[in-house]
Amino acid sequence: MYKLIINMFACILLLGSCITTQETETWIVASEMADCTGVMPQKCLLVKTPGETEWEYIYQGIEGFDYVPGYEYVLEVRTEEVENPPADGSTVKYVLVKEKSRQQRTSANLPGR
Repeated sequence: MYKLIINMFACILLLGSCITTQETETWIVASEMADCTGVMPQKCLLVKTPGETEWEYIYQGIEGFDYVPGYEYVLEVRTEEVENPPADGSTVKYVLVKEKSRQQRTSANLPGR
């Protein structure tokens, strides 16, 4: 019985060490998409982190996020590596963890304005 308990405890420790916590970031998503050029001309999401003034282009979108123009979002997003990405594809993908807020408004300081 003692060996069984020790083995179970060892297994729990071993499995626990395999679990990785993935860090998340908070992003603000602009109320409008912007023209951008990746492989071809397209529309991109504009995002920034709280406290920043400059918007950045996100070419591949955010998995699990349904964007509606006219709303500014605050999201919790996780970055994951893409295994075997296509030759012209990104090596990372963005995954929605949580929508923290959604507010109908026009975002300030958008590029090209």
